[in-house]
Amino acid sequence: MYRHTYAVIDLKNLAFNVKQLTNFLQDYKYQIAVVKADVYGHGQRAIDTIIQNGVNYLACATLEEALKIRKKDKIIPILCLGIIPDKYIKKCINSRITITISSLKQLESINTKYFTCHIKINTGMNRLGISSRDELNEVFNLLEKKQANIEGLYTHMYNSDNNSVTNKQIATFEEICKDIDLTKIKIVHFGASGYALNYPKLSFVNGIRYGIAMYGIFPNKIDLKSTFSLKSTIIQINEVEDAPVGYNGLYKTTGKEKIAVVPIGYADGILRANTGRNVFINGKKYPIVGNICMDMLFVKVDDSVNLYDEVIIINDNENIFEIAEFLNTIPYEIICSIGKRVPKVYKS
Repeated sequence: MYRHTYAVIDLKNLAFNVKQLTNFLQDYKYQIAVVKADVYGHGQRAIDTIIQNGVNYLACATLEEALKIRKKDKIIPILCLGIIPDKYIKKCINSRITITISSLKQLESINTKYFTCHIKINTGMNRLGISSRDELNEVFNLLEKKQANIEGLYTHMYNSDNNSVTNKQIATFEEICKDIDLTKIKIVHFGASGYALNYPKLSFVNGIRYGIAMYGIFPNKIDLKSTFSLKSTIIQINEVEDAPVGYNGLYKTTGKEKIAVVPIGYADGILRANTGRNVFINGKKYPIVGNICMDMLFVKVDDSVNLYDEVIIINDNENIFEIAEFLNTIPYEIICSIGKRVPKVYKS
């Protein structure tokens, strides 16, 4: 933290959130925590806290992520939600990484045998997954020939705020799986935090996936706490009178103004679109002004602000929602965009 810019990860609050979720969802035998994108920006150390508080399965997006987790934990099952080419399947077998099969064509390209897999069903999102009964039946037949361990079946709920859409997805899943005896599948799991928290458990589903809810960044009916904040420090204060500030002179002072320089920029994930939104200094809001630089940004301050005062760039979950609204995006993007060069301080 040589430049006094860092993310604070509250492991105590993370533990509280995971306990809340696993208790609320205790009817599900398989509690699957989605820990992709460096654990939603919280870093690998957060995985230990997640596992210690009731989760019994992990899911990630890429093989790189899965292998990184496996180095830390040799026991917990890990599902890779993305597509893995055939030449890496043996690595998955050796590292006990469960792969996703999402189409017949993908499966036909795999020449390796004896792998463990979950089959992804496309129920309407049209990203990855098998979209018909016939294709699913062919996939099952080919997997049997490859002597694969078919451990699970799953789908993803893409619009859980909409009951009609979600119920249609459930019906589509049942239709596509009509020829499959789901009672013989070890894990049938549905996913998305919104689905997990707002829909009753189905009789044929024994697994649930959740991600963003672990960090409290989801409006819901159970008590969850903030786990992520981002802080920096004022490194210079300039008095600028009727003059431009920063690249292209985007901002020009009116009269004499105090402009604080803060060592964080778009290379750290604070994109230039953040200009105009507020940060917190000594409990008060101050606006970011001028073009945000690669490594620094400008804040218009008053006489109560001093050199080396702490600047809270991201405060708590309420603030994350405010930033997302300002940037016309979603809270996920706010925390996942923070760059790798921003160190993490773990609070427990």
